[in-house]
Amino acid sequence: MNGWHRRCGPVRTAWYLALLLGWLGWWGAAWATTATTTTLTLHRAKTTVMVHGETIRSDVTLPYSWDSSNPGQRGVATFDLEFALPQVPDGVWGIYLPSVGNAYEIWLNGTLLQRVGSMASQPNDLQAYNGSDSARVPHYVSVAAGHFQAFNRLRVDIRADIGRRGGLAPILIGPQDEVFPLYTQNYRWRVTAVAGLVAFSLVVGLTALALWSGLAGLHMVGRLRRDPLYLLAAVAQLFWAAYVGDGLFDDPPLRWPWWGILQSGSMGIWGSSMALACMELADWRAQSWAVRFRRWLLILMVLCPGFVWLTLAQGQTLALSLWYGAFGLSLLVFVLVFLWCSARQSRVEYRVVAVVGLINILVALRDIYVFRIDPVYGSYAWVRYSSVLFGLALGYVALLRFRATSQQLRDLLANLASRVADKERALRDSYDRLETLARQQERTAERSRILRNMHDGVGSHISSAMRQLQAVDQSTGTVDKSEVLLTLRDAMDQLKLSIDAIHLVPGDVTALLANLRYRLGPRFTAMGIELQWDVDLLPLCPQLDSAAMTELQFMLFESLSNVLQHAHAQVLRIEAHSQPGNRIFVRVIDDGRGFDAESCTHKGLASLRQRATAMGAELAITSEPGTTVVEIQLTV
Repeated sequence: MNGWHRRCGPVRTAWYLALLLGWLGWWGAAWATTATTTTLTLHRAKTTVMVHGETIRSDVTLPYSWDSSNPGQRGVATFDLEFALPQVPDGVWGIYLPSVGNAYEIWLNGTLLQRVGSMASQPNDLQAYNGSDSARVPHYVSVAAGHFQAFNRLRVDIRADIGRRGGLAPILIGPQDEVFPLYTQNYRWRVTAVAGLVAFSLVVGLTALALWSGLAGLHMVGRLRRDPLYLLAAVAQLFWAAYVGDGLFDDPPLRWPWWGILQSGSMGIWGSSMALACMELADWRAQSWAVRFRRWLLILMVLCPGFVWLTLAQGQTLALSLWYGAFGLSLLVFVLVFLWCSARQSRVEYRVVAVVGLINILVALRDIYVFRIDPVYGSYAWVRYSSVLFGLALGYVALLRFRATSQQLRDLLANLASRVADKERALRDSYDRLETLARQQERTAERSRILRNMHDGVGSHISSAMRQLQAVDQSTGTVDKSEVLLTLRDAMDQLKLSIDAIHLVPGDVTALLANLRYRLGPRFTAMGIELQWDVDLLPLCPQLDSAAMTELQFMLFESLSNVLQHAHAQVLRIEAHSQPGNRIFVRVIDDGRGFDAESCTHKGLASLRQRATAMGAELAITSEPGTTVVEIQLTV
């Protein structure tokens, strides 16, 4: 049953990770549902777009994505949005722009309200391209009373660069106490949270770098070397901090497209380092296919600057999309292989990293689709948030490695301290002797219990089979072989369960039920009985020791055996649920012919009641034609 526990571990881990991502997604989207009816959302605009000296006028519906409408082009655009107010406001209102840029000016009824981007330094030149980027963060404009009229015209002028997610999202206008909280919430998500991610990545990266530079482990016999997993984790987290930190400032340290090349390269180094760290964790570095995969990642990283330059400088938008696609699919295939291999391993850290890696790759592929294949303006990358899981996973692995390395160093010091080692050996010998005696007593008690169960169960069934062989049908002069075969099968099942009882985990009712299903499921299938399984993941019952678990096992077996032998049922249902009051209910339900539970003196029912009393459980049996229920109540 221990193997069954190990298989359940990654499932629970994946469920917790998916729950965390779902909560983050809900937090990021919550601003869209909090607006009151007073707030106006402007979707329709008349647009004038100027690209390479050509002017295009049209009516558009926001959000407007420049990269989708003008792929591989740069230019300027003017959006005219008209709206009427039923009453001219006399208080402070706000205008909230979730995404706008790459640089912009906003005018209300001919009055300039705000100018952000390179236009601040060159107010008369909208075409100062490849400058600062206002689209990274949301923007808010406070408008004092007197600027609004009954009928208003809002104009937004933008400058859009190649491949930098220029455009305009729907604009929200309303009272300041309604609009400003929406802006604040989005700002926390896109800026404050990003600052936390940068700090987290730097802490993890610098810690891993310190561990790599300061510690050496016995990875080879007689030879000390630093663990490369620490270095790979440090490189991944430090470059990820550089990539995510791009959203914290408007003016990049380098001009475009060089800054874009650095950003794409940082993401590539992050993903490659993660893959190499997984190889190191799985000890794949010496395998031939792993060597080829490392070379393939190196080729992709060498080609990355060229593809980014083609997109950002030459307007070939497909180039960078192809590179991201090839890189993402390569990592996806690797993570799937790693996940498949991890399912065959017993190391928890192996499985945790595999599940987290798969989540990150899937989220990254979603970002590639949203930003490169089918751009949706106003969206933001999810992978920057899901990457926290990878950092936590690597931090967990690093702690395990650190503990192992520390243990190795402690062993070396212990070898030098001979007197302490001698005393420890003496104490260990005493402890071993006591433990040996305890194990002998435990084995003796276990043998007695197994022999008793085999005598009461297997021996009883074999005796019944012998009596059946001796009995001859008076009318035909033959023995009923089917009854003998059924009795012998029950004896074999009880023998298997007696052996399984050795490995039962105290208090784990879920594992016990799973073992019974594994042992008896084929019997029900062979007899044409449909098995319905409705079992929750139950909490542990500390009061159920090995003896009590054995009693519960044989109670359930006796109930199932009665269905096989006597019920003539078509459907068998097993239910197990925990309920308020620290109670667990296990029910065996069949649709057989039933019996009189009050007056029946069947030996099996008496055995059920005796075992329930022995283990401190409550037993309830109800039966009528078409429905028989055996219910066992346990206290957690």
